[in-house]
Amino acid sequence: MVIHWIGNKLWIKSIIEEKIGIARDKILFSEHHISHAASSFFCSPFSDAAILNCDGVGEWATTSFGRGEADWTGNGKNDIKLFEEIRFPHSLGLFYSAFTAFLGFEVNEGEYKVMGMAAFGEPKYTDKIYKVIKVNDDGSFGLDMRYFSFPYSTRTTFSRHFEKLFGRPRDPKARFVTRETSLYDDKYPLTDEEARKNQYYADIAASIQKVIEDVLLKIADHLYKKTKLKKLCLSGGVALNCLANTRILKETQFEEIFIQPAAGDSGAAMGAALYVYHCLLAKTRKFILKDAYWGKEYTQEEIKGFLVSNNISYRHIQDENELIGLVVDSILAQKVVGWFQGRFEWGPRALGNRSILADPRNKAMKDVVNIKIKFREPFRPFAPSVLLDKADILFEFGKSKDQYPLKFMLYTLAARRGDMIPAAAHIDGSCRLQVVDRGSNPLFYRLIERFYEATGVPALLNTSFNLKGEPIVNTPENAYMTFLNSGMDMLVLGNFILYK
Repeated sequence: MVIHWIGNKLWIKSIIEEKIGIARDKILFSEHHISHAASSFFCSPFSDAAILNCDGVGEWATTSFGRGEADWTGNGKNDIKLFEEIRFPHSLGLFYSAFTAFLGFEVNEGEYKVMGMAAFGEPKYTDKIYKVIKVNDDGSFGLDMRYFSFPYSTRTTFSRHFEKLFGRPRDPKARFVTRETSLYDDKYPLTDEEARKNQYYADIAASIQKVIEDVLLKIADHLYKKTKLKKLCLSGGVALNCLANTRILKETQFEEIFIQPAAGDSGAAMGAALYVYHCLLAKTRKFILKDAYWGKEYTQEEIKGFLVSNNISYRHIQDENELIGLVVDSILAQKVVGWFQGRFEWGPRALGNRSILADPRNKAMKDVVNIKIKFREPFRPFAPSVLLDKADILFEFGKSKDQYPLKFMLYTLAARRGDMIPAAAHIDGSCRLQVVDRGSNPLFYRLIERFYEATGVPALLNTSFNLKGEPIVNTPENAYMTFLNSGMDMLVLGNFILYK
């Protein structure tokens, strides 16, 4: 870790000067966790809020918390104060990543797979996990560094002591199938030994997820006692842990939480800019991140130009209602649709502009999309995109319905009518849902609304428009190549429809 830091970070000012051509005296650095805090607080609708940052490491801080104050009138000031922090090597992000690697997934890429795997297990091994992390009543923690190698290795995250405690790491190439799933391979049936091993790893995943949630709850409780504020801004890569976010809102004194969709390091640049604008330049607050559609948009002319220049057959639908009707008819016919519209999403979640869509009522559709479309692990869950004003049909919200994390697919709820959306509900009955309101994405809203009118189900199965190991598509060419290289049946590029 230190070797990596020296080789990549020490000369960053010179690299910026050389590669971008900006004078050295024009380059200003913001602290990593200040950037995280600003990316959440100055995008939120809050005037005053507690702030919790949690990630791998930034400079030396790994967890920090404080409060933010905002001036919406022009008569006050904007400020962020982080008054407590936990430093490297004691890191919840790196702690979770060590288990990510142990479970056979790629560090900094596969943490969400651990969350998905956790639903197949029981937290039977929390006692073992508490042997490698000490947690105090206020949520402060320390790792027993005998079990970890990330401070001195760029290749491994855990040590031989870790393996002695938890056993042999899971083979990344091994399939994950348990007795509780229907994901059997008729050609290579599940063996008793394979089932035993997979269940053990699922139980480890459930245990690390439980410990992370419990530690974050203690930190949040401590932060509330320090600030007495009812609103909380979460940031850092750990804020992408939907299960933990849900428990923080449900089980602490905080009444509202805000998380911007690129909560990890990809959102820190925005946070640095917002911090300079509001705190250093003392500009009045006026911005709220109400949706995630901030990427590049392609005009109908640009899309048509791509199709014509590549001699690609298409059908152009001028009328929007006709377009929506054709797409819904295809989904009702159990077709899988690539949906490419407007500006692409900010952050790692596809929220209805770069999405793959399917019928959530068909339980088999989960396997179809996972195996034939995404070419990814069959245990991975999908999200339902749900009409905000009809969401109560499927979910019991309590105080969570108007929370921003629900717009950004950063929150989970148990479906009270999971039988209506079995392809979009996880094995434990939970859903990492996206609520869709008419104002933020009217076209996507009308698409789901038309499906609701036809079926009585106000939701579509939604997953990111990409194949395994690839980024979410940006350009029409990206979308077309993904369409060609997968089992998708229909591609909708703006008002142009392509069929196989």
